[in-house]
Amino acid sequence: MTNKLVTIVEIVRARQALAGKVARTPTINSVSLSEMTGLPVFLKLEHRQTTGSFKLRGATNALSQLSGAEKQRGVVAASTGNHGRALAYAAHLEGIRAIICMSRLVPRNKVDEIRRLGAEIRIVGNSQDDAQEEADRLVLEGGLTMVPPFDNASIIAGQGTLGLEIIDAVPDVDTVLVPVSGGGLASGVAAAVRAKRSAAKVIGISMDRGAAMRASLDAGKPVLVEESESLADSLGGGIGVDNRFTFAMVRDLLDDVILLSEDEIAAGMAHAYMLEREIIEGAAAVGIGALLAGKIKAKGPVVAILSGRNVDMEQHRRIVCADISERAEPCPA
Repeated sequence: MTNKLVTIVEIVRARQALAGKVARTPTINSVSLSEMTGLPVFLKLEHRQTTGSFKLRGATNALSQLSGAEKQRGVVAASTGNHGRALAYAAHLEGIRAIICMSRLVPRNKVDEIRRLGAEIRIVGNSQDDAQEEADRLVLEGGLTMVPPFDNASIIAGQGTLGLEIIDAVPDVDTVLVPVSGGGLASGVAAAVRAKRSAAKVIGISMDRGAAMRASLDAGKPVLVEESESLADSLGGGIGVDNRFTFAMVRDLLDDVILLSEDEIAAGMAHAYMLEREIIEGAAAVGIGALLAGKIKAKGPVVAILSGRNVDMEQHRRIVCADISERAEPCPA
């Protein structure tokens, strides 16, 4: 494994490539969380991105780096949903063929939306690793170009533009809370934040069901994990035993990786809806969940990234109704 880092130069260049193609999402103060913690808490509303998640940044930047011949042959990716949706959208705008490989654990609403955007779908196996094997086969046999969901310099640089926006909005930020799965978002955001404000902490948050990055950090090298169903389904999947970028970047740039239970993730989703009036998926709620659980220690302004909104609405309703039933309030229709 060769350790590689994505630099602030590449992230700034990505910001230029994304101009006019990717939304600059709002960063707002959370009155409720600020009162609870006694610190200024801000929410980076990346779930309002065009395709409903941060993934559009990396996918758009990656496609901007392709040659004409690569665009002609088409692209392929393995995805837990949001990367596939972003790549399908970005490829459609460019007139590029896209094939998205997913496991049977990917929620139906995400599969349907990727298909609606015009991408071809391959459902393979019961893990992200199974889907990746199919994507690898299509590269070898079909000549398509792989656009990985996270372990790729262009993807990481694109996600890092989100970190630049955080610094623009909250220049004195003390702690950034970022969801962690394969590490593309965490790597890019940490690289940008560290370059612009070295004193700031960047803390990764994941679920306690098969958190591959945390398991790999504990082992000192990328390892395989067994995937399980989770409210934070977007955080599922491995990081790849031949990981080139994100393992080393997360290891070197993040201050910690904290794990949440399913109940803590659900609490974050319910809080976002009831008090912030934001509908977000489980993976996007982990920053709020960690704050509610008292797992974050900070001395100054905190920014939590709400990374996506592509949640099954029936699941979301059940979570919200379970939360408010404790207060004997009516459940939203």
